[in-house]
Amino acid sequence: MYRFLLTPRWWGINLFVVLAIPFCVFMGTWQLGRFEDRVQSHEQATKQPDPSTRAAEPLDELLPVDKVTSGRPAVATGTYADQFLVPGRELDDRRGFYVLTLLRTEGGKALPVVRGWLPGTAGSVPVPAAPQGEITVTGDLQASENIHSNGVNARGGLPEGQLGMISAASLVNLVDYDVYDAWITLPEAEAGGAAGPDDALKPVPATAPQGSGLDLKAFQNLGYTGEWFVFAGFVLFMWFRLVRREAETARDVALGLVPEGGEPGVGGAGEVSGASGDGGAAEAGGDAEAGGDAEAGDAVVEVGAGAGAVEAGGGAEASGGAVQGSQGSKTAGTSHGS
Repeated sequence: MYRFLLTPRWWGINLFVVLAIPFCVFMGTWQLGRFEDRVQSHEQATKQPDPSTRAAEPLDELLPVDKVTSGRPAVATGTYADQFLVPGRELDDRRGFYVLTLLRTEGGKALPVVRGWLPGTAGSVPVPAAPQGEITVTGDLQASENIHSNGVNARGGLPEGQLGMISAASLVNLVDYDVYDAWITLPEAEAGGAAGPDDALKPVPATAPQGSGLDLKAFQNLGYTGEWFVFAGFVLFMWFRLVRREAETARDVALGLVPEGGEPGVGGAGEVSGASGDGGAAEAGGDAEAGGDAEAGDAVVEVGAGAGAVEAGGGAEASGGAVQGSQGSKTAGTSHGS
């Protein structure tokens, strides 16, 4: 019954199932591993002390930035050079922009420093000037942003002097010197340089590294895990359903319920029609026999009626003869008496 599984068409179906199920299970397991890694990193981060409370270390000792060094205080010395504004950034539910200034270190490489945040629209708000001369800054180390970072403007088309993404890849096209693949944010506002309290730069808090917390991305990994396992089960279910349907069709052909190579139901209709014809003939024969019996019955009734009439006539004649005899006797008696 299951010889059809060895046909070329079913070889293709079986090969697809054999490859699809392990692939779905592998992808589901991989997504589950990503979710477990995020949970583990989140637990480790909650057990460790706040990175900003640890002692500051030289910048070069903390590079490259990873989940361990992100947020750690870094120290760098140099002079401020080019300055850029980073629009579309929010702080305390208010929209504004970052003030980013490049710090040229002794080695000639520049470190992006976010000196603070200002409310309003970039380019229309006065910005406090950066300190002059050589300066030593201490700030929380951050990894370069990417298109998935919050507040990033990857569309481009910004005015001159503005930057959509804080990253070495974006800055290297705007300056003629090397840039560190990292940046720092100053935890305290710079002294001086502001006309009033509203003009003072507000510190930008450091953010947790990507993939280190139970954010929406982590629960997306968990959702993808369920989807891949559902796909594997669906493929297996459809294979069993197709096999069962094919086996039922082969059984019907073997039993003659469906003619091989014909349309299901054609032979059955002919057999039913013949049966109906035989039934009709039988019914017609039965009607004819019933009609004959009825006619025979009528004949018997008529014959019986005729015999009854004859008998009744004979009786009447006998009765008449008896009456006549009686009357003759009475006449004879009268004549004798006279």
